[in-house]
Amino acid sequence: MTRRAAAYRAQVSTMAPHHRTLWEEGRRPGVLVATAAGLVLMCIAALDVAVFSRLTLFFDLVFVLVCTAAALAVRPRDFFVTGVLPPLLMAATIGVLAMAARGAVADARDGFLQTLVSGLAHHAGALTVGYALTLAVLALRQVARRNSGAIRAAGRPSRARARH
Repeated sequence: MTRRAAAYRAQVSTMAPHHRTLWEEGRRPGVLVATAAGLVLMCIAALDVAVFSRLTLFFDLVFVLVCTAAALAVRPRDFFVTGVLPPLLMAATIGVLAMAARGAVADARDGFLQTLVSGLAHHAGALTVGYALTLAVLALRQVARRNSGAIRAAGRPSRARARH
C-alpha cells in the first residue's frame, strides 16, 4: 500500500468528525425538563377544558408528545427523572383537574379520589403509550451513548501507535 493510500485510509477511519445523532443530543437538566413538561401539559389541559369542558384525545396526543420530547431533551445523568415522569405527570395533571374542575375528568359529584382514579383510567391508553415511548427512547439513547463511546475510542490512535 502506498503512503498516500495509507494516509487517506487513516483520515477516513480516525479523523472523520463524529456528528451527534438525535439520540445523543439531549443536554437539559432533569428538573428543567420535568418542570417544562408539567407546565406545557397543564396549559394544554386548561385549554382542552376551556374549549371542550373535558379532557379529549387532543390532551392524550400532546401528553405522548411531551413525554417523548422530554426523553429526547434530558441529559444522560438525569434519565431516571424522565423515566419516572409520565405516570407522575399524568397523576399530577388529573389531580389538579380533580380539585379544580371535577366534571372535566369524571362525574362532577365524585369525590377527589374517585375522580383521580376515573381520570387515570380514562387516559390509561395515553399513559401507557407515553410511558412506553419514553422508556424506549431512553433505552435507545443509552445504547447510542454506549456505542458512540466505543466508536470514538476505536477512532483514536492507541498510545503505542502514536509513538511511532
